[in-house]
Amino acid sequence: MADEFPEPEVAVESIVPEELKSRIDAGEEVTLLDARMASDYEEWKIDGPNVESVNVPYFEFFEDEIADDVLEQIPDDREVTVLCAKGGASEYVASKLSQLDYDVNHLEEGMNGWARIYERKEVTGYDGPGTVYQYQRPSSGCLGYLLVSDDEAAIVDPLRAFTDRYFADAEELGVELTYAFDTHIHADHISGLRELDAEGVTGVIPAESVPRGVTYADELETAADGDEFEVGDAVVETVYTPGHTSGMTSYLLGDSLLTTGDGLFIESVARPDLEEGDDGAPEAARMLYDSLQTRVLTLPDDTLVGGAHFSDAAVPAEDGTYTATVGALVERMDALSMDEAEFVETILADMPPRPANYEAIIATNLGQQEADDEEAFTLELGPNNCAASQESLAGD
Repeated sequence: MADEFPEPEVAVESIVPEELKSRIDAGEEVTLLDARMASDYEEWKIDGPNVESVNVPYFEFFEDEIADDVLEQIPDDREVTVLCAKGGASEYVASKLSQLDYDVNHLEEGMNGWARIYERKEVTGYDGPGTVYQYQRPSSGCLGYLLVSDDEAAIVDPLRAFTDRYFADAEELGVELTYAFDTHIHADHISGLRELDAEGVTGVIPAESVPRGVTYADELETAADGDEFEVGDAVVETVYTPGHTSGMTSYLLGDSLLTTGDGLFIESVARPDLEEGDDGAPEAARMLYDSLQTRVLTLPDDTLVGGAHFSDAAVPAEDGTYTATVGALVERMDALSMDEAEFVETILADMPPRPANYEAIIATNLGQQEADDEEAFTLELGPNNCAASQESLAGD
């Protein structure tokens, strides 16, 4: 909070997270001074090909005279945006730098504000009934999908933090939100499935996820392999694709776009260790290989794939969405052409760190522990780490 830091001596301009995101997307050169602790910065930061980021913790600016070696790290020939966790420290630091004639502003609400950005883009390559939109949360790389057909809509992988947004978008589009689907028990964010169901939307959870310890399964509908759900003129077909988790389930929207959850992304495949740990990872990797080879790659080459996440390395399609066809993924991702033994070895050889707070997030999504809205939002702050290493899987 702002009152945790000394009152800024001079007023400084601020920039809202949406404006910063717009500038980055437009290809503008952006210079950031991140005033959080080094450990927080290394774990999670704003990045991009045109972003220069410098980390100097806020406490370095508490002295009346800031040390020369601190100031030497901060560019003085361009505008600098100062940011922190919530906006208090950055305002104070920007004020100190402004007094030294630096061209500075600060990011309102800091990384918390960055985490509230949620964009909706139309998937123009979708050619089934109705329209599909992709939701994008740049702070964590989370993706969701809104299928709109006739006067109905369905959301796949909703986030609890944006429950109200889904209803607002449905109203804007003139449709009724009828279904909400989860692809699996997520380990990096809090699902909005139960909140939407409580507001009259039919929540659907994969049937194969229930044995994992879901406490609220009898309150929702379940989706087993081959089940179909009508959304206006479109059909949502359940495709069981275990590997990332034992309950991992994909949904084929309008026979045109497969929402693969954390099973397959446009730059990588799932990590297999978040449910059973290191000991269970080899068997989960073999399950994932079978799911990809027999359930996903057997679809027509022009079937679009849309995962539940994207990384900084992901290159969006021309429509700005993180989608690609089955054929394109096979061509560019080495992992999809390996035999089983090589696939398993490659995935297990270079596993990234597990998502922050993943055990608490899983327990919350299972219904085994409670979190209010603020606690849930705080739990999921940070990067997603649900994919295996892109470097080892994507080839050239």
